[in-house]
Amino acid sequence: MTLPDGTETPTATLSQLKEALDTVKDGKPEAPSPYTNGVARDQLRAFVERIERLEEEKKAIADDIKGVYSEAKGCGFDTKALRRVIALRKLDPDERAEQEAILDTYLVALGMMPEHG
Repeated sequence: MTLPDGTETPTATLSQLKEALDTVKDGKPEAPSPYTNGVARDQLRAFVERIERLEEEKKAIADDIKGVYSEAKGCGFDTKALRRVIALRKLDPDERAEQEAILDTYLVALGMMPEHG
């Protein structure tokens, strides 16, 4: 089976999966079978390799983002404010308005902002 990321994952029949499940339930180690352990081993290896590739890509992207923040800082932008802008842009307008209203309420209650109206 070819997965969306192009990785090939071996297929298993229902009887092969049942056999593997029975082996796990019984707790009896058996001689390696190409239909149980082999399939599970190949599938497991494929999943591990896909996850490792994605983790590498995630790290590379995180490094790129860090570089962009450094570049923005070098141009005089406040990176804390920039991060806040990015977070706010992810919110839908209603959720953003609700969060801002709650924050304003708290700031007024603490005397950190004058009351409106």
